[in-house]
Amino acid sequence: MSISFNIQNAKFSDLLLLMADHEASDLHLQIHSPPILRILGSLIRLDSPPLDNDKMEMFLKEILTDDEYHHFHNTGDLDVAVGVPGKGRVRINVFRQRGNTSLAARLVKSNIPTFEELNLPEILGNIADYNSGFVIVAGPTGSGKSTSLAAMIEHVNSMRDCHILTIEDPIEYLYANKKAYISQREVGIDVSTFARALKYAMREDPDIMLIGEMRDSETIEFGLAAAETGHLVFGTLHSSNASQTFGRVLDFFKADEQDMIRQGLYFNLRAIICQKLLPTVDGKGRVPALEILINNSTVRELIQKKQDIKLPNAIMAGVNIGMQDFNSSLASLYHKGLITKDMALHVSSKPEALEMKLKGISLDDERAIF
Repeated sequence: MSISFNIQNAKFSDLLLLMADHEASDLHLQIHSPPILRILGSLIRLDSPPLDNDKMEMFLKEILTDDEYHHFHNTGDLDVAVGVPGKGRVRINVFRQRGNTSLAARLVKSNIPTFEELNLPEILGNIADYNSGFVIVAGPTGSGKSTSLAAMIEHVNSMRDCHILTIEDPIEYLYANKKAYISQREVGIDVSTFARALKYAMREDPDIMLIGEMRDSETIEFGLAAAETGHLVFGTLHSSNASQTFGRVLDFFKADEQDMIRQGLYFNLRAIICQKLLPTVDGKGRVPALEILINNSTVRELIQKKQDIKLPNAIMAGVNIGMQDFNSSLASLYHKGLITKDMALHVSSKPEALEMKLKGISLDDERAIF
């Protein structure tokens, strides 16, 4: 893909409009380099002369107030948000690297896709309909966690009269109040730290909370405590599958604390949703593959007995209530013509089992639990 841009005569707002027009998620500016857009996960360098220091300073003065400009030059780092008329909002981080000013901008979308548009299973709507509990959405960076969560929050927004509070870094989707009333707090702009946002969250009378990223034991303890007191809590985590997600939650805590956390998960965990984002057959989009664990009686028994290694078997045995492993999701995407067989086998952690599944052969021992 080649995108021409004349940076010499441009304003920063022209770059933001270009970003929105090409549906880029991010914009990167660096001295001695042409502007770079991230489109469908790939970095695209614009056909443009490189950016120089004078042009970068002009951009900064266009988007920053005098106080913000001086703050950046005193500290070397700054978060701001600006509006793009008719397009939405952009979160901007200005920072120094190798002594030069650089900038990263992320487009905050207001058009939230539906489950159907994202090819997400209906069970995610059922999970979003819970009145209380702890829901973890996991996956690596760029796996579409925020987009799937946005679809779940928007589902609640359309269906339930409640107060939804989100704590995000950064905000990636802007919600408009429908049946629900939504408060979005952005770390670095609306509140200084995650810890401070959590400290005051319960005073803001939420029914549902979204914790943008669970990055430490404090965040997870807060999520479990809020779920225990009757709130529905969504949180994201960087992990690859349901078993690894469960282990990562416990690993945030010391050995003598893990039994207490395990008990909290036994009672309050509702679901673990793990996601990978794959290129479509035509190369023009991406589609999610999901592993879904629901905390039914079998899963609770495994949690209680510390037999987390058997969680994949519980998922295989729970297909009748909406659970699915990655191979089942990959097979479904392949049969729908959304991904290639080579792609499915390439990303599968059990390609031999997937090959058999694609031939209609299932292994009974995958469902064996006790």
